Amino acid sequence: MKIRADEMTSVIKDQLKNYGAQVQVDEVGTIVQVGDGIARITGLKGALAGEMLAFENGSFGLALNLEEESIGAVVLGEYTSLKEGGLVRRTKRVLEVPVGQALLGRVVDSLGRPIDGKGPIANEATRRVESPAPGLADRKSVHEPLQTGLKAIDAMIPVGRGQRELIIGDRKTGKTAICVDTIINQKGKGVVCVYVAIGQKESTVAAIVKQLEETGAMAYTIVVSASASQPAPLQFLAPYAGAAMAEYFMYNTWEQDAGLPKQVNGKYLPKATTDGGRGMATFIAYDDLTKQAASYREMSLLLRRPPGREAFPGDVFYLHSRLLERSAKLSDKLGGGSLTAFPVIETQEGEVSAYIPTNVISITDGQIYLQPDLFNAGQRPAVDVGISVSRVGGDAQIKAMKKVAGTLRLDLAAFRELEAFAQLGTELDPATQRQLDRGARMVELLKQGQAQPLNVEDQVLMIKGSGEGMLDSIPVANVGAYEKEFLTFVSTEYPEIGKEIREKKEIGDETNKKFAEAIKRFVANFKAKHKLG
Repeated sequence: MKIRADEMTSVIKDQLKNYGAQVQVDEVGTIVQVGDGIARITGLKGALAGEMLAFENGSFGLALNLEEESIGAVVLGEYTSLKEGGLVRRTKRVLEVPVGQALLGRVVDSLGRPIDGKGPIANEATRRVESPAPGLADRKSVHEPLQTGLKAIDAMIPVGRGQRELIIGDRKTGKTAICVDTIINQKGKGVVCVYVAIGQKESTVAAIVKQLEETGAMAYTIVVSASASQPAPLQFLAPYAGAAMAEYFMYNTWEQDAGLPKQVNGKYLPKATTDGGRGMATFIAYDDLTKQAASYREMSLLLRRPPGREAFPGDVFYLHSRLLERSAKLSDKLGGGSLTAFPVIETQEGEVSAYIPTNVISITDGQIYLQPDLFNAGQRPAVDVGISVSRVGGDAQIKAMKKVAGTLRLDLAAFRELEAFAQLGTELDPATQRQLDRGARMVELLKQGQAQPLNVEDQVLMIKGSGEGMLDSIPVANVGAYEKEFLTFVSTEYPEIGKEIREKKEIGDETNKKFAEAIKRFVANFKAKHKLG
């Protein structure tokens, strides 16, 4: 085969014509000290605060301390194979996590990597873990209820979409149960839920995921888990990663997302918010921020930051404020989406005046305090209505609920006082005895089993009936059975009552008459059935 010089010349000329010199310049630094998940690095003068750094072993780091001679970085992953003298490269990117509908129904870690054994996640986009909170002009006042399905909370401590309501109490008082019940109650209501488990046992998280799957709630829920066995940096990042995943839905809609179908792989997809806005309603539970603060303290002490009160760093308030301020009800201009947060704080022996509890109380829009004594006495949920409060109040209730539950908190407080007085053994007049009896039945009515949320119309009917004396002739022990059978009776025989509350949000005069008739019919049947005098 003969080689032709003119062909070779033309090929070389083409190559030279298309040749473009591409030089990739990396900023590389050196590890001078490593241990306990902290790396001190020199040579990265241009690194930014919060920037991701790439180590030789494939792990990433987060630049937190920018000092004159070196950088203090936390390693997000395996650090035992890192050695002094190892190279570190700048990525020129801040930390991001995958977001989008592909995450619904999945369990992920703080970096958005799947840990449920269901394969990789085909995410639509990524979002910065640390995002600025919406400004004043971008917000709207909280005016839509977010129903928890728990009578004690929806009636007396109402929560609205866009609110931050603190769940606070000692360990084992039902804090997680309130978060999980609220998620279960969002089924069919167009709310995307994110549950962030920080520093919990993996078995506990697995049990919660199983419960969500059994109730069908996992289809619209993302679980972010940074278990107790994971390093402090991942526990510190988990709430911010969860907030970023929820924010994607708050700022985006299915309509904007290139016409996504109503069902994707058989999953429930939420609808737009009810007030004509286009943004999604989202709910997030941070369980719990006490452990996040402890992990942040651990990182800060290892980074040699000066300790303050209880050895926490000086910026521990900012740790939680920049997270919780991301919860908002957005203005119509931004789509009207919302992010409602339930931060959880664990107290020691009821000490609500400790450093972290007081910090978070001052940031949130109210708190639900769970009392160990009430829990041990069988009052579930163990809500102490005396010091629990919602700073949004009646704005987050439908008219019907506002009307029937208006005096409920005062009535219960009066009952507690009378109960304490009655224990002295003094003889009571008939009016006081009636008030005591009615209060005891109301307390029994507010008890609710786990994973048994009630629709708002059912809650209204029971609280209204109880306030009007419906339960006065029923023994306290039979109140639970009465509630179950009465709600079934009304939904079967008088479905129009529930329909009016659901659609019109209030109770008209005609419905009031039907309700009184329903009570009259049912009470007689119930007493006969259970052989009550």
